[in-house]
Amino acid sequence: MLLDDLAQASAAVSGTSSRLEKVRRIADCLRAADPDEVPLVVSYLAGELRQRRTGVGYAALRDLPPPADQPTLGVSEVDAAFAEISQVAGSGSQQRRRDLLTALWARATSAEQRLLAGLVTGELRQGALDGVMVDAVIRASELPAAQVRRAIMVAGAIAPVARAAVAGGGDVAVLDAFRLEVGRPLRPMLASSAPGVAEALDKLAGPAALEWKLDGIRVQVHRAGEVVRIFTRTLDDVTDRLPEVVATVRALPATSLVLDGEVLALDEARRPLPFQVTSSRVGSRTDTAQSRATVPLSAFFFDVLHHDGTDLLTASGAERWSVLESVLPDELVVPRMVTADAVEAGEFFADAVRRGHEGVVVKSLSAPYDAGRRGSAWIKVKPRHTLDLVVLAVEWGHGRRTGLLSNLHLGARDPETGGFVMLGKTFKGLTDELLRWQTKRLLELETHRDRWTVHVRPELVVEVAFDGIQRSSRYPGGMALRFARVLRYREDKPAAEADTVQTVRDLHTGSVTNDAETQ
Repeated sequence: MLLDDLAQASAAVSGTSSRLEKVRRIADCLRAADPDEVPLVVSYLAGELRQRRTGVGYAALRDLPPPADQPTLGVSEVDAAFAEISQVAGSGSQQRRRDLLTALWARATSAEQRLLAGLVTGELRQGALDGVMVDAVIRASELPAAQVRRAIMVAGAIAPVARAAVAGGGDVAVLDAFRLEVGRPLRPMLASSAPGVAEALDKLAGPAALEWKLDGIRVQVHRAGEVVRIFTRTLDDVTDRLPEVVATVRALPATSLVLDGEVLALDEARRPLPFQVTSSRVGSRTDTAQSRATVPLSAFFFDVLHHDGTDLLTASGAERWSVLESVLPDELVVPRMVTADAVEAGEFFADAVRRGHEGVVVKSLSAPYDAGRRGSAWIKVKPRHTLDLVVLAVEWGHGRRTGLLSNLHLGARDPETGGFVMLGKTFKGLTDELLRWQTKRLLELETHRDRWTVHVRPELVVEVAFDGIQRSSRYPGGMALRFARVLRYREDKPAAEADTVQTVRDLHTGSVTNDAETQ
């Protein structure tokens, strides 16, 4: 299958707001692809490369060759090129990646280059989310929807089920191979959001469980006899990096288990250390006794999907919790309460935040474990921190944002120097209307540009929400915002009244609580 066919389908999917039309176009693509290409079609139309880490970022997309006149690139060729790029390492690796990317770009047409840029930057926004993709697989395969959804749930991913289903010639038996298997990870159940615990309880309409929302790394732990495997929420195997968790689960009174939980680093007072500490430890590929002693990780579990030969995916939340409590000691179970009282729930939430945690997750007592879906049975509630920051520069967008200024460079005011300290970038939270407005407004403030970035006078204040602050060697201030997203522009506020870098430092060290924004 030519990449150009996929690029045209991507443009068509991006250009329609009709869910049915998106499903139709994606299904046509799936049917047109060779069986081995089906997983790539799923990934690319979902806006993802198969290789999660390529070492290629925004900067690498500057000064690349102009588009080719005729399409010649195959989808499999593109995957092979990115596989080679992702494996480049050692001395001269940056130039080698650049050379490989240049060779790929030189063969791509204009439409293909737009698709590739969106895949590399993660800015391919076309509405081909999981729900749409699953419906497209159902349509392309003509298999019963319930069986396809069940297979995807236990497979932990859409792509392998899509390959089997589309190539299966209408035989529903091809889905029988997909079942919960201890040792093979499932995609985790996800939570929607609510502004406060009262609103979350209202949505669930009755007594619900509240659990601490931990600021750690989500893990799914599988045990079969003495064999323990640990997977992240992206289904990466990190077993070798977490030997203390392996030992803990191996010591439990069970022969087979699938547990859902988090690992995080705690200080001596049992308060969570900054997320980056946990992330660095889990991300390290060279686990040593010294690193375990310096940054020991604690495991907390909040769900069980399988226990001693019994699958629990369809059991209610209350039933699964009962099994969890019977198998795990208290110190391995996330703190929890059950209530329908908003006041009690608010006190539990406030206590979790005071202890340094992200907030709470409010859970239905009756819902099954809906793997891979962000439904209404789990609802997360977090304090919301906001800052008024100044736009220092902005990058041109890709995909459906082509021609619009998208990725904002955000800075805090530094009263000592009279300048601004950059804290990161974001393109999240921007509506189409806001993108058009900011493009016009920021071009009015332009001072200079390169091919990718427009630098502007630091005059425009934007209010951003964020989930936390982490250490960063990328920016001069040594800090970066986590999951920053635009709430609104503050044209009523001059840059001289933007938040200072000291305010950000205080938030980073925990000496300031943004009470006005805590729900």
